[in-house]
Amino acid sequence: MKIRIPLLCSLLILACTPKSEPLLSDILKETPSISGNSEYLSSPFVTAGNRVYMVGHQDGTFPPLGWHIKGEMGGIWNHPIKLMDGFDAELTVNANTYLLNKASEFVNYPFANKHIFELEDDTLVIERVQFVPDNIQGISIQFIIKNNSSKNIEGQLKFTGHTNLRPTWLGEQSKMLDTKDYGVLKENHWLVKDSLNPWHNVFGSDQAPIATQEIKSAKQPNGTSHSLTYTVQVPSKSEQVINFAVAGSYTSEEIALDQYKTILSQRKDLFQEKKSRYEALANQSKLTIPDKHLQETFKWLKYNCDWLVRTIPEIGTGIGAGIPDYPWYFGVDSEYALKGYMAIGQDKVVEQTIELLDSVSMAVNTNGRILHEMSTNGVVFNKGNINETPQFTSLIWEIYKWNGDKEFLTRYFPTIKKGLNWLLEENDDNNNLFPDGFGMMEIHGLESEMIDVASYTQRAFADAALIAEELGNSELAKKYQNLADELKTKINEQFWSETFNSYADFIGTDDQALHLIEDALVRADTLNKPWAIEELEATKQQILSNPSDTPRPFVLYHNWVVNTPMEMGIADSTKAILALDNATKFTNPFGVFVTGIDRDESAGEDDGSFEGSKVFSYTGAVMTLPTGVQAIAENNYGRPDRALDYLQRMSRTFSYALPGSIYEVSPDYGMMTQAWNIYAFAVPIVNQFFGIQPMAHKKTIVIEPQMPTEWGEASLENVKVGDNTVSIWYSGSKIKIQQTRGDWKIRLVLPEADYMATEGNPERTSTNGKTILTFSDKDIVVSK
Repeated sequence: MKIRIPLLCSLLILACTPKSEPLLSDILKETPSISGNSEYLSSPFVTAGNRVYMVGHQDGTFPPLGWHIKGEMGGIWNHPIKLMDGFDAELTVNANTYLLNKASEFVNYPFANKHIFELEDDTLVIERVQFVPDNIQGISIQFIIKNNSSKNIEGQLKFTGHTNLRPTWLGEQSKMLDTKDYGVLKENHWLVKDSLNPWHNVFGSDQAPIATQEIKSAKQPNGTSHSLTYTVQVPSKSEQVINFAVAGSYTSEEIALDQYKTILSQRKDLFQEKKSRYEALANQSKLTIPDKHLQETFKWLKYNCDWLVRTIPEIGTGIGAGIPDYPWYFGVDSEYALKGYMAIGQDKVVEQTIELLDSVSMAVNTNGRILHEMSTNGVVFNKGNINETPQFTSLIWEIYKWNGDKEFLTRYFPTIKKGLNWLLEENDDNNNLFPDGFGMMEIHGLESEMIDVASYTQRAFADAALIAEELGNSELAKKYQNLADELKTKINEQFWSETFNSYADFIGTDDQALHLIEDALVRADTLNKPWAIEELEATKQQILSNPSDTPRPFVLYHNWVVNTPMEMGIADSTKAILALDNATKFTNPFGVFVTGIDRDESAGEDDGSFEGSKVFSYTGAVMTLPTGVQAIAENNYGRPDRALDYLQRMSRTFSYALPGSIYEVSPDYGMMTQAWNIYAFAVPIVNQFFGIQPMAHKKTIVIEPQMPTEWGEASLENVKVGDNTVSIWYSGSKIKIQQTRGDWKIRLVLPEADYMATEGNPERTSTNGKTILTFSDKDIVVSK
């Protein structure tokens, strides 16, 4: 056998995989995986890296996808350009030709995925395994051809790449103009270039093809298709491997070729490096709870977060909002998501994203206004909705509590001060402290004084006061705190509706409200919501019967943003409980409706669904962000069991369509993975259930657990706070805490009672019905 194996490999023209390099699928055997639902094989998947990602269908095809650039959001992207629309693989054996476009199974891994094609009564099985290496402008694709029969197999594998070198969204505004691609065969690969731009795509194998072809029927007018054909010789009960690489560059041929060669020559090492990095991601903020489905959801959300990291060296590194249609940079999406990213220890990309948003916002706006949406070519599409500027302030304070870096705080305070001035000086015509303009709800005409803008503005001034005090500016801190206090009072007095037990969608004039009611009636009628029509007509008559010459609060849409006063902890407790209870009317089994008047018959039922329109729209949608906001709000008012219910609703959509991911719109519409999902889970779990309140700037971690009843035992390990790491094990009457730094304080806040510290020596105080135990120990155990 020692003689025959190398002889056989030679006969197969290097087709055998060297024993020193195991199959990628073999390495993946020890990696978590989730198999997809066969009903969703014709739906999207993503293979992601920070430079390149690939989007196709789980059945192995690459159909037109997306609406932002219609039909172009799939394929292989190396932002700010597209490399390929995709590729086809065709296997010919025993005079039969099989197009590998009907996978029988799709398996997702944290950093790779696999399509399985079963042919000829399962005697011939082909696996396609792919991953994107870190910091590499390309993707590795491995075909494993398995012969399960008792006969030898001979044939050919044809790989056809459909190159489409084109700019991303808004490319024309950055003078990126698409021209015709052309390709040349070099050695064992095709090299394709855009005629008038330095955009290159390289693809091929580490084996020599027996035939090549340029195919004139390209899928795009400026695109081109080329094929490579390889010998297939697989002995009985054996397998053959053919490795491919697709790489590119938007700057030079040399870089494209270097990336291509790196993938082929260092594939195993790159694979192992990414595998190790993802194992480390999973180990950060490691959750163990009785609900194993929710536990798995939380773990995979950490992987999802990494899928969304986009690096364009000329612009920076930051998180994209979602794939496939929002792979670029957003203000508000980041302002929610980064709080969750920080809670799971992915702090580097948090600071990189903030740096990117700040630098571009200041360059474009100069006045502290935070941008809303920017393409990966640097073109800013929307200079910023009103809520994004105050939310930036709160993001900076929250991250500072985690990293304790005063230089970080100092760096962004000038933007914060400018932004808060802009917020009130240029967007508050009646000087009532409620800025006017779009917040999270971009409904035409709904741009008066919005409840979410008011809530986030109040929180921004409260947080800005803390920042100013931390930086030694007590006078400014006092000014900001006074504004925050005044806003809190005004929100509770002026936005509250006794009629609906809810905060209002907006404050506006009767005329504004009547116009919006007419639009809402059309929407409700189109969606067949008779209850909403009846309610809107009643509100209309009330306005006409009791007109007002001054702006007043209106509840029309029951938008999810009416819950932001509870999310921010602004609502007084009486109003909060009424509003939270009222909000349950606008939920379905997956979570909270974006717009309450869209609620359907699934509200309050055990089953629910959502079928999106052919023209992309969020009408009728239940989304993860509103549901996460509701969970956070419930926890803020001491109702962790209600908060857990919302997490469990969201987790019902985990792996519903794409294994290992949660869609933006529940259960299976919109972006197949979405950045702000981590906000919806990490903040309730890390900051609220386990009660970790970081104060890294004071070398202190406050821990005030608020566990759901279902979690009799739970642990959260390796939570990074500054240069410290804390772990918590909770089991009813016993809490164990470990930290890696002995010069930090742990302040454990518990319901007032007698507690015994069996490890650690605490200082004890009691206040407001709480017992506070302050430790300066690495190991702590407290029992009741």
